Amino acid sequence: MERITSFVWREQPHRILGERVRSNMKRKFSDRANWRRILRRSYTCLTLDGEDFRGLVTFYRIHELREPLWKEYNGRRLCLADRGYLWMQHFPRGEHFVVTTMFDDKGKVVQWYIDICKTQGLTDQQVPWFDDLYLDIVVLPSGEVFLMDEDELEDAIRDGDVTRKEAAMARKTAGRLLASIKNGRFRYFTLSLRHRKTLAERLGEVSES
Repeated sequence: MERITSFVWREQPHRILGERVRSNMKRKFSDRANWRRILRRSYTCLTLDGEDFRGLVTFYRIHELREPLWKEYNGRRLCLADRGYLWMQHFPRGEHFVVTTMFDDKGKVVQWYIDICKTQGLTDQQVPWFDDLYLDIVVLPSGEVFLMDEDELEDAIRDGDVTRKEAAMARKTAGRLLASIKNGRFRYFTLSLRHRKTLAERLGEVSES
């Protein structure tokens, strides 16, 4: 059983979403405080210290928005954000990736989105952030897996926004994750479902803004 060691929630924006850290490297914040598409949402952050996960888990529930967000994969359109959708993020301690599980309004997984990052951290208001290293992995419930934005990483290397050492670390991390997904050892598939059920019920969908 996971032990919750701390819990924070936010109502007010703290800074610009996607703040520039070094040239084109973006620092991304889990509360998405300035996401203009969203009109009303709930946000919660928990610190967990369990046997199978140590780190931060955030819950971002969409209540009202200007318009749904759609994405196309292999000619198939998926709705990633709409009223009632939940985005849950896992920030595993000491790792160079963040996992976002997107649930629809019926509680079904739409996709798992894995951001490869240089580092993770917390703002003074205890909001998790990560410095994005461009490479992303998308996994659909159908089993389809996509490695995204390799061209953006190459452009960032050429422009001097990412060092070759950072790029090598990003590729190594992505390769390790892809191998664990292929071999059925990527625990966040089951962990996300369990955490959505146990933690969301325990929290009771807190704090709206």
